[in-house]
Order: sequence, then C-alpha cells, then structure tokens
Amino acid sequence: MKFCSQCGSSAIVWQVPDGDNRPRHVCSQCNEIYYQNPKLVVGSIPEWEDRILLCRRAIAPRHGYWTLPAGFMENGETTPEAAERETLEEANARVEILHLYTVLNIPHTNQVYMMFRSRLLDLDFSPGSESLEVELFREEDIPWGELAFPTIEQTLRLFFDDRRRAEFGVHLGDISANWHDKRFVKRRPRE
Repeated sequence: MKFCSQCGSSAIVWQVPDGDNRPRHVCSQCNEIYYQNPKLVVGSIPEWEDRILLCRRAIAPRHGYWTLPAGFMENGETTPEAAERETLEEANARVEILHLYTVLNIPHTNQVYMMFRSRLLDLDFSPGSESLEVELFREEDIPWGELAFPTIEQTLRLFFDDRRRAEFGVHLGDISANWHDKRFVKRRPRE
C-alpha cells in the first residue's frame, strides 16, 4: 500500500493501531486504518442424476485444469446468490441452490471456500468466458489428476463419500500450504 485513499498521503506505515492486536496499514497523517481480510470464494456442485458438472479453466491460475464453478463473492450479494451467479458465468448453467456443503479455510492464501450443493435445472449449459469446456462426469470419470485446486478435490471426495452413505452434511475443514495436510474439524449431518 503506497497512498492513503482518504487523504492521499504517502505516509503509510505498518503498525499495531491503538486498541488492536495485529499490525495493519495505517496512514500516519489522518490515522485511517486499512484492514485486509480473507476473500470468500463461493461456488456450487451442480448435480444431474449421478453426474456432476465440471468446468475446464480458460484463465490463470491453473489454466486447462478442471474445477467446480466458483469464484470471488461480489459486494451486495448473498453466498447462495454468488454460487448461482458463478455457475451461470462459468458454465451458462442454471441451478437451484440446495444447501451449504463445505466451508474450507485456506489461511496461507487468505481465502475461505464455501461450496453449495445445487441441482441443474436443465441440460442447457456451455462454456462461459472463463471456461474452455464444461462436462458432466460420473464419479469414476472425474479427471482426479487434472483438478485445479485442493479445495475442489476435497469437496468432490466428501460429496461422493456422502452420496454413498446417502447422508449429506455440512463439512468444515482447513487446508494448509501443504495441501495433502487436510484437517476436518466438524461434520454436521443434515437434519
């Protein structure tokens, strides 16, 4: 951060403000404090019978890899609205959002992923501007070695495990910088 957006000063310092317990960017001229908080990535698991809709990414990072439709939440929308919008943007797919499925904390990237189960309303889908292609996959056909992010792999593994048990819950977990170290601290069955 180089300039204060309140007063225009270039006197930005990294310090612990009075009454706080963490260092923040602070303008030494007008005392404006700039908080940097985690970003919410919100998406859906679009279901059609025994298949899941995946998108092959047309953008960085992980260009050419497969993912569930998801992206950064926008101001002024709810998390289900963000999941629905991202699905429409990336796959031109209309969905009914069913319920929250996973909340995955990724502290090393300052992100929180929130994925919702959803039901495709029809089979009229196609690649959006951020996708090279979109396709429905059965579990045995998922391109596991070509998934873009550990959050997507973990969400899909939990989904298929829950589907085998016919018991869907809400999963809360952490994914560390060593993404093979996944800690899931809670699973709540749906009531």
